Amino acid sequence: MPVTVVPYSEGWPSQYEVVSEDLRNALSLVPAFAIEHVGSTSVPGLAAKPILDIDVIVQREHMASAIRALSEAGYVHRGDLGVPDREAFRAPEGGLARNVYVCVEGTLHLRNHLAVRSVLRSHPDLRDAYGAVKLELASELGMTSERYVAGKSEILQTVLDRSELSKDEKMTILRLNANGMQGRVSSSR
Repeated sequence: MPVTVVPYSEGWPSQYEVVSEDLRNALSLVPAFAIEHVGSTSVPGLAAKPILDIDVIVQREHMASAIRALSEAGYVHRGDLGVPDREAFRAPEGGLARNVYVCVEGTLHLRNHLAVRSVLRSHPDLRDAYGAVKLELASELGMTSERYVAGKSEILQTVLDRSELSKDEKMTILRLNANGMQGRVSSSR
């Protein structure tokens, strides 16, 4: 399947607000949750796959309640996809394109999403370099998701180097990314 990356859309923040409200309604009976727009569509000016990435953050003891609530709202539960403490969901048919993840608060993959977003929002030079790499990779004939992820690893290492994650955390993330788990640990958008 070809990789599609498009220039930043001014519509992504408002699309996120629509989806966030839908999620808040679906999760209204789940205690203490937060919703974060992560991934490249959350960074103003950054080229991205035109799919929102959204993390729903819960305390560990509320994970089952959140899974049940989203399933009842029409989201398709896809399991953890190999990432502990994170459950993936496909959106109901016909809605805005999005990936929704229910994450246990404080986990490395969640902190990674937030750190990458923070660095890219606060460093326009890195944002632009990352966007250029993604657009170039996506323009290559026959680009696969696996090659796309691998092609972004060097610039993502530079982004992570600017984050507040510890050296050990950065090494763990980079090791997982090198093993083809980019979309599971960090945003692949």
